[in-house]
Amino acid sequence: MEVAMVEWWPWFGSAVASTIFLWSMVQNHIPDALRLNLAALAAKLTAYFNPYLQITISENGAQRWKRSELFLAVEAYLSDACARRARRLKAELGKDSKNIQVSIDDHEGVTDDFSGATLWWHASKQRPNANVISLYPGEDEKRFYRVTFHKRHHDLVVDSYLPFVLGEGRTIIIKNRQRLLFTNKASGSSSPYGARTAWSHVPFEHPATFDTLAMDPKQKEDVIDDLMAFQESKEYYAKVGKAWKRGYLLYGPPGTGKSTMIAAMANFLDYDVYDLELTAINNNTELRKLFIETTGKSIIVIEDIDCSADLTGKRRKDKKASRDKDSDGNDKPKYQSSQRRMTRPR
Repeated sequence: MEVAMVEWWPWFGSAVASTIFLWSMVQNHIPDALRLNLAALAAKLTAYFNPYLQITISENGAQRWKRSELFLAVEAYLSDACARRARRLKAELGKDSKNIQVSIDDHEGVTDDFSGATLWWHASKQRPNANVISLYPGEDEKRFYRVTFHKRHHDLVVDSYLPFVLGEGRTIIIKNRQRLLFTNKASGSSSPYGARTAWSHVPFEHPATFDTLAMDPKQKEDVIDDLMAFQESKEYYAKVGKAWKRGYLLYGPPGTGKSTMIAAMANFLDYDVYDLELTAINNNTELRKLFIETTGKSIIVIEDIDCSADLTGKRRKDKKASRDKDSDGNDKPKYQSSQRRMTRPR
């Protein structure tokens, strides 16, 4: 038997080498259309004998400027439900920067069970094509999750399992959510064609509340009632066909508590804060990208808008005198709502 194997092995090696050599010679003379058809046929044959299906969930999906909600939900779900089964994890500080949260590391796989079906999840990332020549900075690595399952569970996975993962992931995200203070990056540090966010963030830990805010009690009560009415009127806005948003204009000399009032509003609503610096923006494309990447429940702050954008013309020369006049009369911030005041729903 050993003699036969010794005699057979050189012949096998020669056959493989000859096949590779002939294929390298022949494929250069095969028309592109025929080559594509052969590749498609090979893929069909492989799929016919392979009983497993795969679904890929990309980090950015169709909207390149915004992270996919499904991707974030899958990430949260796997970190909570399946992280114990992974061999490689990554750790970071969670809510309030006190608890450590672990999640599945890149290029790691875990299994999950759902209604009798076994599913294999794999976290990975893909580098952009380095051969592409572009005038813009290159994109970062694209992360994605891929789930593999038997084809007989197709309907179960699409109709039941993935919606279940989405719901559980949303719940986990809300539970572990840490409010953040975002600031936009300087123009040039992040391309509008890149896959990563144009915002940088730090934990929002400002202690201000309406209880500690130095403000006229009646005016403070009006602001609180207005915020509560807005918070409870999402369905009303959708019914009348308006965007669920509300604007306030805070004006007054520096040091009169405008930023403190914004922090009190954010703590009252439990919203993130986006500090938008207009001087760091070059064009409308960058501004649009920044707004797209904001979350639904957030406060967007545009400071010194009269200085940053030519919306009301140049400052008058006597503005300093006018400011001094206002500060003599009242050193507290004034506010105006950009919409009519609503009454709270009963």
